[in-house]
Amino acid sequence: MKYIVGIDVGGSTTKIVAFDSNRKMVSPMFVTAEDQMTSIYGAFGKFTSENNITLDSVERIMITGVGSTFINEELYSIPCEHVSEFQAVGIGGQYLSGLDCALVVSMGTGTACVYANGKERTYIGGTGVGGGTMIGLSKKMLGIGDMNTLCELAMQGDLDKIDLRIGDITKKSISPTFTDKTTAANFGNLSELANSSDIALGILNLVFETVGMVAVFASRSCKISDVVLTGTLTRTPQAKEIFRVMSSMFNVNFIIPDNSRYGTVIGAALSHFNK
Repeated sequence: MKYIVGIDVGGSTTKIVAFDSNRKMVSPMFVTAEDQMTSIYGAFGKFTSENNITLDSVERIMITGVGSTFINEELYSIPCEHVSEFQAVGIGGQYLSGLDCALVVSMGTGTACVYANGKERTYIGGTGVGGGTMIGLSKKMLGIGDMNTLCELAMQGDLDKIDLRIGDITKKSISPTFTDKTTAANFGNLSELANSSDIALGILNLVFETVGMVAVFASRSCKISDVVLTGTLTRTPQAKEIFRVMSSMFNVNFIIPDNSRYGTVIGAALSHFNK
């Protein structure tokens, strides 16, 4: 059996996946290392070892991500082919959602929006707001630099002590889809009584609502309502509820598919078959 391996080299993690010649996916995984070269070789070695994939059975490596430039032509004498990250984002989102046409939003350190329609994938735009924003604000405001710790702390948070809500500034109905809990200004009602849990939730909510609104505007420009969310931030426990609320407010179908954190690397591997 021959395999096509996909590798997505990010700023802090490397994700890896493989598809066999029948396009059956081998469960993806990720590794974290202090430098990108160590991360690349560590991910490849761990992945092939745990899945009993021999080097001579790997036909080609499809590589993408900001750190992919560290690899030139070969890895362990296996041919490597570089894939546009935006193409990989689009292909991965289509595969995971089963949709032929959708806006695919990759939420990593920053955020990118790709319009995928059949074999055409077009970068629409994005924002520098993402996981990097969460960690940066968390370090400065809470002294916490770990995403899992931040999310766990936010579980007990109360946004009433952080955000200015519609109900705080008016008793009239502004829109049929808005409620008195709809955000008017993130961190616009920061209370002196706010604790670390409240601030942690406020940081998460700020980032997800910003990304959500960027996605809403992009989907409207593309005249499409299906938005597929991929990237590491989709596994954040608070993400699902925040995007559910935004779906009902703006009539956008936010979708977080299984294996969403691996969307880009899956797209990179599949690009071999999509030529």
